Amino acid sequence: MNISPGAFEVDLFPEEVNSPDHPYASQFKEILEDLAEEYKCALLSFEVNKGTVTFSFDSDELTAAILQLLNQKCQPFTGG
Repeated sequence: MNISPGAFEVDLFPEEVNSPDHPYASQFKEILEDLAEEYKCALLSFEVNKGTVTFSFDSDELTAAILQLLNQKCQPFTGG
């Protein structure tokens, strides 16, 4: 699978989820489409391969927001 710049690849489902038509994948795609609508953009690609989902949007703003969220989630817990 060739991943274009700005695409996200996420190990999200068990390996038996191997198609965009699978109910889990279909439900996730709907969430992404709703998100795209909120940002007034389009979901450009959506693929599922052995539980791994690859998707991209045509919005730099949305892509940056997702990257920022992922960066925050990956920060180590410092206590408090």
